[in-house]
Amino acid sequence: MYSTPSLLYLSSELNSELQTESSMDFNLENPLTNTHELHFDTIPSLFLIESDHMPSKDYAKILKEMDFDQSFRREAISSVLRVSCNFDPSLSYLAVNYLDRFLSSQGIPQPKPWVFKLLALACVSLAAKMKEAEFYIADILGDGGFVFDTQTIQKMEVLILGALNWRMRSITPFSFISFFISLFKPKDPPLREALKARACEIIFKAQNDINLLEFRPSLTAASALLHACHELFPMQFLCFRKAISNCSCVNKESLLQCYDAMQETAMDGYESQFDTVSSSDTPVNVLDRHFSRSESENTGGTAVTISTDGTGKIRAEKGFKRRKISAFCNNNQTAQLSQMEQQC
Repeated sequence: MYSTPSLLYLSSELNSELQTESSMDFNLENPLTNTHELHFDTIPSLFLIESDHMPSKDYAKILKEMDFDQSFRREAISSVLRVSCNFDPSLSYLAVNYLDRFLSSQGIPQPKPWVFKLLALACVSLAAKMKEAEFYIADILGDGGFVFDTQTIQKMEVLILGALNWRMRSITPFSFISFFISLFKPKDPPLREALKARACEIIFKAQNDINLLEFRPSLTAASALLHACHELFPMQFLCFRKAISNCSCVNKESLLQCYDAMQETAMDGYESQFDTVSSSDTPVNVLDRHFSRSESENTGGTAVTISTDGTGKIRAEKGFKRRKISAFCNNNQTAQLSQMEQQC
C-alpha cells in the first residue's frame, strides 16, 4: 500500500509526466509528432515500434479459451464507454487500448464488478489527460453504483502506467490511415474522405472483436481501408490492394488473415451513411450517387446499381445475405478487373 506522502509524490510525478506527454498535442493519427498533418519521415518508425503498443501475443488466445476473461473484458469496455460517452470516440478507443495492454500484462483480475469499474475509470482518466480533455473525476465517481476516492483512482493509474512502461502515446490503426490512403489512386479529397470515414468506422467496431487483437495496428488499418474501398469504390479495389500489398512493411499473408478476420465486423456496418463534401470539379461525382449492392439469387454474383440522389452522401445498403467477401483472393476475376490490375 502507498503511504500518503508517497502517494502525493506519485500523483505529482504522474501529472508532471502526463503534462509533458500531452504538451505535444497528442493525436491518434500522428502519435509521434505535434501536428495533425502526416509526416512521411515518421512512418518507418511507426512500423518498427507498433508492436510495443499492442497487447501480448497470447492475449487473444487466452480470451478465446476463457469465457470469464471474455466476459470481464466486455464489462470493462462497457464501463469505459459509459464513462466516456460524452467525449470524442477517439478518447474511448485510447482508453480501451490502455485497458487491453494492461490486462494482457497483468492478467485478468478478481471477478468483482468494482474492479473493472475502477480499471475503466483509471483508463479513461489517463486517456483524457493525454487528449487534454476536460474530465472531472467527481462527475462520474458514482456511475454504476460504485464510489471511488481520488487517491484510489490515482493508485490504479500508477499501476496502469507501470504495466504500460509509460508508453501512453499509443500507436493505433489510426496512425497508419493517412499513409495507406496516400496509395489510393483517386486524388479527389471528397473520395478520400469518404474512404477514410468508412475505414475509421470499421476500426472503431473492430476494437471489440477479440479475433483482431492479435494483428498489428498497421494491418488493421490496411484491412479496414480495403473493406471500405471494396464497398464504396469496387472498381478501384484491385489497384488499392496491390499498392498496399507491395509495401515493404506489410506482410501479405498476415494482411490476408486480418482482412478475412475483419469481414464480419465490416459487414455489420455496411448500412452506414457518410456526410461528405461534394466536388463539382469531377465529371462523374461519386459522392452525389446512391450505391446499393444486391446479391443475384440466380448467379450468386453481385450487381452494383448507381442512381443519383443529389444528397451529397454515400450510402451503402446491405441488400444481400452475409457471406465471405471473396474479392481479396479470388482467382476468377473478370477480364475487365484483370485488365485494371495490370494497369496499376
